[in-house]
Amino acid sequence: FGGSLGEVYGEKITKVMDLAIKTGCPIIGINEGAGARIQEGVVSLGLYGEIFRRNVHASGVIPQISLIMGNCAGGHVYSPAVTDFTIMVDQTSGMFITGPDVIKTVTGEDVTMEELGGARTHNTRSGNAHYMGADEADAIDYVKALLSYLPQNNLDEPPSYDAADHGQSADLEVSDLDRSLDALIPDSPNQPYDMHTVVEAVLDDSEFLEVQPLFAPNIIVGFGRVEGRPVGVVANQPMQFAGCLDI
Repeated sequence: FGGSLGEVYGEKITKVMDLAIKTGCPIIGINEGAGARIQEGVVSLGLYGEIFRRNVHASGVIPQISLIMGNCAGGHVYSPAVTDFTIMVDQTSGMFITGPDVIKTVTGEDVTMEELGGARTHNTRSGNAHYMGADEADAIDYVKALLSYLPQNNLDEPPSYDAADHGQSADLEVSDLDRSLDALIPDSPNQPYDMHTVVEAVLDDSEFLEVQPLFAPNIIVGFGRVEGRPVGVVANQPMQFAGCLDI
């Protein structure tokens, strides 16, 4: 059925979502489909409503992550748009309400699948996607890394790393990387510098998981760890538009 959503298909999804909300565990959707199954009429549309309702109820309660592994059209794109994170694959995945053929018929405009709703379009222009994987394996690895920073639910603590439990201790020695911070920010306010270097210098093991790296490059957002505890990072990027905020 081309991955189209019907009554039983929708009921399976809603049951899994109910269980995830009840037990307090993240929901990860791997999406590819052609929207509602027209042979079942309004029944399939009603199940979309049930899925969206659960997306709203789960918001702020458990993490919701969408992996777009192929082309998603119609009703298949609404749920990923309201989840917390949407991950797409370069040259493989797409999200759009209607395809290029419908656009051509209605408006007379020629547009390719990639231009209409490809991974690069949603990562650089619309901002609906949060990461563009080079391939499916890269996209899955990003989701795994993302989950390592997020709590299971709104009552749980985010996963932390205690160095003492691993026979390690905090490194209190001043390193060359630490000293480089003294000279990293130039004296002149008109001279730019790369904020990524600053962020990586203050995080554990210089590990920084950036969110939406291709969208609004004048602002850097993402996750890292300080003394083993996950932290969120929001930083202006002087290398782009002097780090100024825009709309």
